[in-house]
Amino acid sequence: MGVETAVFALDAAFPPDMSRALRSSPVALDRRGVWLRALPVEDGRWRIRADLDRTDPIFLKRLVAVEDARFWVHAGVDPISLLRAVGSAVVRGHPTSGASTLTMQTARLLEPRPRTLGAKLIEMVRATQIEARLSKREILALYLTLAPYGGNLEGVRAASLSYFGHEPETLTDGEQALLIALPQSPEVRRPDKRPEAARAARLAVLTKLIRARRLTEVEASEAESEPLPKRAAFPSLAWHVAGELARAAPASEASVVSTIDAGLQTRLEPLAAAAARAQGPENTAAILVVEIGGRAVRAAVGSGGLDRQGGWIDMTRAIRSPGSSLKPFIYGFAFDDGVAAPDTELDDAPRRFADYQPENFDRVFHGKVTAREALSHSLNVPAVELLDKVGPSTFEARMAAVDVTLVRPKKGLTAPGLAIALGGIGISLRDLATLYAALGDGGVVKPLAWTEAEAAKRPHQGGTRLMRTEAATQVLDILRETPPPAGVTAAALTKGRPLMAFKTGTSYGFRDAVAAGVVGRYVILVWTGRADGGARGGLTGRDSALPLLFDVADLLDAPAAAPRPIAPKSAPLALAHLDEISEGPRLIFPPDGSTVQVEGYGPRSRGLVLAAGGESLSWYVDGEPLDRDGVSGRVVWRPRGPGFYRLSVVDGEGRRAKARVRVKGG
Repeated sequence: MGVETAVFALDAAFPPDMSRALRSSPVALDRRGVWLRALPVEDGRWRIRADLDRTDPIFLKRLVAVEDARFWVHAGVDPISLLRAVGSAVVRGHPTSGASTLTMQTARLLEPRPRTLGAKLIEMVRATQIEARLSKREILALYLTLAPYGGNLEGVRAASLSYFGHEPETLTDGEQALLIALPQSPEVRRPDKRPEAARAARLAVLTKLIRARRLTEVEASEAESEPLPKRAAFPSLAWHVAGELARAAPASEASVVSTIDAGLQTRLEPLAAAAARAQGPENTAAILVVEIGGRAVRAAVGSGGLDRQGGWIDMTRAIRSPGSSLKPFIYGFAFDDGVAAPDTELDDAPRRFADYQPENFDRVFHGKVTAREALSHSLNVPAVELLDKVGPSTFEARMAAVDVTLVRPKKGLTAPGLAIALGGIGISLRDLATLYAALGDGGVVKPLAWTEAEAAKRPHQGGTRLMRTEAATQVLDILRETPPPAGVTAAALTKGRPLMAFKTGTSYGFRDAVAAGVVGRYVILVWTGRADGGARGGLTGRDSALPLLFDVADLLDAPAAAPRPIAPKSAPLALAHLDEISEGPRLIFPPDGSTVQVEGYGPRSRGLVLAAGGESLSWYVDGEPLDRDGVSGRVVWRPRGPGFYRLSVVDGEGRRAKARVRVKGG
């Protein structure tokens, strides 16, 4: 009893060092098991975790037969092999056979030491400790993770992929013999450096397999004739997300089966690279493709290539301005809350909201428009007006409730502002994909799935409702009516083309160009810009992101879809007009009681552009009529000097709005 206690105490005080095993990398695989990427460990070594379930079972049996025939029954040290080795050394005066078991070799790989008698004794002790802690399959997997195969290759998966171009799931007889031979003298037997030594070592293993009755002479002869391999580079597909998944994997996980479709990813990466090159040397691009049903991310292109400026940055995670791509959710919330309907009339006219005065992108106002027209043409003033009704704080809170993060541009801002409607907020492409997937799923938000295990659960999870199904459907119907980019035939008119609901966005200074689409069973998000957030010259979402969105859609297997039946377009009577004014015109600028600053006075001055809501308007200053500008058609007032003035605007029915304004010189 005392001896056992002492042994357990020593074992607990001096456990085997397993840290090297923990510093190994899993492999990120695509949905069908295609290798995407693994991560190197210290000193750039490829120590890839072995996965016995993805390793040729015949190879495993032959490895045990050659290296440690009684592996499955001994307790770390094989007494029969040990006695044979000692007896042979006594008779011949030097060792002629080894006694190292696979467990002892694993102990040596965990804690490398010079090959001395003392080191051998320590390996025996460590082997028994390892056997007490791990199962036989875990020990075999650990050996096949740590075994050296030449250069910076460690582990059978790294060796198989580098030398043979595939996982060790199926191996030829010659490949198996080479993989068994290499770990014993990896540098001396490297097939890419020393082919003759590699050939001789392979033949020696084939001979042992014949003796062990694991291979016939005919099979061995065929294996011997196999050409020796060269070394190839590792795959690096979906570089950003595959690396992210590999880093996050637990130490017990040898393979991470992602939701990425390697075939689609392979087609999209060159598309992003070409788009980035076409937009200038400092530009990059990002693409996300999400299957709506399980929220599985089928493609994730983080940049236009690692050779681009900032190409190592995953732009699907970066917080950038969405431009106008959040507008559909403003309209969706307005429809959801009963504030407006798709055919509620809105005013697209100059208007000031407290200290905020939005303009349309083309600086042209369209007067009376429906909500449907305002969204499909991405008009700014109606979107801001609806956000004012919904409430910026409410909008932000509804996003936070579904775990979508909106980042305000200035830390000091205590409340969100109306600039949200025009992209004055930060969001990641991943969160945008989450929102657009909700539009395609009846208004229900579910998190994106990055592994097949997550994707399998999503259809059975309830999710969080962002808006009613009716509101989401109305928004998608409107977005399907958006004019397509130049050179692309309208989807509804092209036989076989999927019907796309899409929206673009352009941030201030043309820094970010965004395009989002819902097509068939997929959601597509595209971004182009500079990784450092620098301004670009005139590249809009419609010009630089939307064509790429349609190119991506062409590569999907989304089924063709006929247009939805045309529903009645009349809004409910109570929502026919938004805040309809029943009495007279509305004076927008300058407002009553305001003080305005001018740069000069008189007929040669720049003047002030007056704005009001209403029809057939006439303007007066101190009772004197003002004429419209002959070029622009706008009413421009050029005060004669500083002081107080009385302004009035009269509509065609004689109704009047007045303002008293003070003018100051610059």
